[in-house]
Amino acid sequence: MHIRRAALLDARIMAELLNEIISHGGTTAMQTPLSSGDMKAKIGSNKAQSAWHLAENDAGELLGFQYVRPNPALPVEACDIATFARIGKTQLGIGSALFEATRNAASTLGYGWINATIRSYNEGGLAYYQSRGFEPYKRDGESVFMRYGLG
Repeated sequence: MHIRRAALLDARIMAELLNEIISHGGTTAMQTPLSSGDMKAKIGSNKAQSAWHLAENDAGELLGFQYVRPNPALPVEACDIATFARIGKTQLGIGSALFEATRNAASTLGYGWINATIRSYNEGGLAYYQSRGFEPYKRDGESVFMRYGLG
């Protein structure tokens, strides 16, 4: 498996992976599929304050991606994280490898902590972030807010 920075040219395959996850349901709050253009806009926004990484296998197949980016609802020292792994490819170390790169990037960008917002019914997501060291700090409706300190 290889981890690398995502680029605008990756938007199509990233949107396809995300749309598979949305269609499957149960692990993301997102319900509306994204186009390649939508994904390009997400990757391109707040570029100086964001970091996008993807995981590929040796054949170049996208296994998953993860990003951190600012969220106006959070303090300036915090960023949001999101993680997406191809259906049927979870539990293969994709998230662990991505988080190593993402955590380092968030620290380099000057963030003090990372926020993960997970639906309370997403047991896999909750377990993933807890296994990385995230701790719950707030609940709001169906969402659990988890925090990972960088410093």
